[in-house]
Amino acid sequence: MASFQLKERLQAAEDWILANPNPPQKWPWTWLYKVGRSVYALVRDVLSGQLTLHAMSLVYTTLLSIVPLLALSFSVLKALGVHERVEPMLYPLFEPMGPQGIELANEILGFVDNMKVGVLGSVGLALLVYTVISLVQKIERSFNMIWRVPDMRSLAQRFSNYLSVIMVGPLLMVSAIGVSATIFSSDIVQALVEIEPFGALIVTVSRFTPFFLVVAAFTFVYVFIPNTRVKLRYAFTAGLVAGVSWQAAGMLFASFVAGSAKYAAIYSSFAIGIILLIWIYLNWMILLLGASLAFYLQNPGSVAKRRQVQLAPELQERVGLAVMWMVAKPFSEGEAAPQQEALEHKLRVPGEVTRIVSDKLIRAGLLSLAGGQGDKLVPGRALDLITVRHILDVIRKDEDRVVDRLPSVLPPVLMDGARDQESETLASLLRQSKA
Repeated sequence: MASFQLKERLQAAEDWILANPNPPQKWPWTWLYKVGRSVYALVRDVLSGQLTLHAMSLVYTTLLSIVPLLALSFSVLKALGVHERVEPMLYPLFEPMGPQGIELANEILGFVDNMKVGVLGSVGLALLVYTVISLVQKIERSFNMIWRVPDMRSLAQRFSNYLSVIMVGPLLMVSAIGVSATIFSSDIVQALVEIEPFGALIVTVSRFTPFFLVVAAFTFVYVFIPNTRVKLRYAFTAGLVAGVSWQAAGMLFASFVAGSAKYAAIYSSFAIGIILLIWIYLNWMILLLGASLAFYLQNPGSVAKRRQVQLAPELQERVGLAVMWMVAKPFSEGEAAPQQEALEHKLRVPGEVTRIVSDKLIRAGLLSLAGGQGDKLVPGRALDLITVRHILDVIRKDEDRVVDRLPSVLPPVLMDGARDQESETLASLLRQSKA
């Protein structure tokens, strides 16, 4: 009985999250509603296995690309003689792995210092760049999967965008570190340190500076990597959550490594390799979960029971009629044409559903794109010439002509006029076919 009641409560909570026609409109219920929907979607994505598969793939690629990536990133810094300022920032990535993690970081930095990019030759340099580009390309593919983006960047964009960030990013990081150090060592700040409560505040901010840099790095990745437009406020929120999660995961993983002496006894020298794999996997999972959070915050209508929503005929017909109505109404009243993204938010359904339906209506000439950026929708013909039957016919139409390949097993009355026979039973139709 208790299990049945628990199941009913869970079902009621799921219905409130997914199928609530009247979502809360007042704070804090609006915030709780959005958080509940986002958490539900994140748990669903993890259980479905998509994120874990991409994280495991990125672990393998990271092991192959970490030394070339650091070598290419440090090449500009080494030419300027400031690469020593960035090296201390890499140690926190390995500190949760314990003393062996610090030794591993020293080994990797030793490889990077000994690698001479200028003497690799054209073939070696091309392989080095390809290895780094392949890593960032896999990251973009994972982010595009999360953001439901079907197309990757062009080859020219990959080389220009990726290499510019890889080469210039560390230089900007060094500049940020130098600027922050200059500010904290200035005479004005030093004078404020002696005045309370400014002194305690400045000390706290200085201690949290590495954390702020981590959040800024996460936010930049969430904005830059997906091949679509990501709003800064959602990327920052996801970056903040991912930064806190990364810090918490580091502390928990450090305690795990400290109490895992038995694993070292079992795996001997292989233990550090296994710990490294687990730690890299956790880092990628945190990064991908943050990207998913940014997506669901920006696209709340994409939260559904399944990640890939089933395109039921009822859903497509309702969405098609709703889109046509929401486009025709402001057009008839002389108001501005609505943006497709705004319609998706109002309809509270996954964006891929509205795009599939609206693309059908555009191809049929019932809708047209307008606006300077081509992101607004207007009727494609006079409203007097658009009927409800016409809209439904366009939505139901099989554009790939697969229906034409169906064998003629149905009687002609069903093939040609099934709508006129909706009240007929199969028994009566079978009797008619025998007559």
